Amino acid sequence: MRKLTYFVGATIDGYIAAPDGDFDFFTPHVTEDHLPFLAAEFADTLATPGRAALGVGDAPRTRFDTVLMGRGTYEPGLAVGLTSPYAHLRQIVFSRSLTTSPDPAVEVTDEDPLTAVRKLKQEDGLGIWLCGGADLAGQLLPEIDELIVKQYPIVAGAGIPLFRADFAPRAFRLAESRVFEGGNVVLAYAKTSD
Repeated sequence: MRKLTYFVGATIDGYIAAPDGDFDFFTPHVTEDHLPFLAAEFADTLATPGRAALGVGDAPRTRFDTVLMGRGTYEPGLAVGLTSPYAHLRQIVFSRSLTTSPDPAVEVTDEDPLTAVRKLKQEDGLGIWLCGGADLAGQLLPEIDELIVKQYPIVAGAGIPLFRADFAPRAFRLAESRVFEGGNVVLAYAKTSD
């Protein structure tokens, strides 16, 4: 069965974006030792323009073949004309307000995310990457098998949290961690059995 992985950048205090959805404040903290690691280990999660810039545009997929996004995660790229941000992956955007896709390579659906993910997990293929955002992550929390947090050495104080969900503690175990010279940390957590 395919796994659902929430792979996301976050501040020390658990925010994935500013209150207005901006996440550019992370960029200065992608350090010289951190970027090559991301390009080597998580090339599937790089946006199409980033893959080209880092010379991994034609690299085969190794971890993921599907990416899931909420409309809020999809919107920033769309605002600058990037209608297919992850052209190397099957792209699915969950939205109740966006009724048609602006790009034939992007599937837009108002299907219940849990139902959709349970179907996707039954298909053959590589892993499923949950790109964001907080509302979609909160809805999909019961199906998240792995949580990989790129933690940046920043405290935001407020913003969009990793998850927006009702209080319902779920246990994960730390499976792997990597510390970088610039203070970035990549933490990989695996879901424990419920």
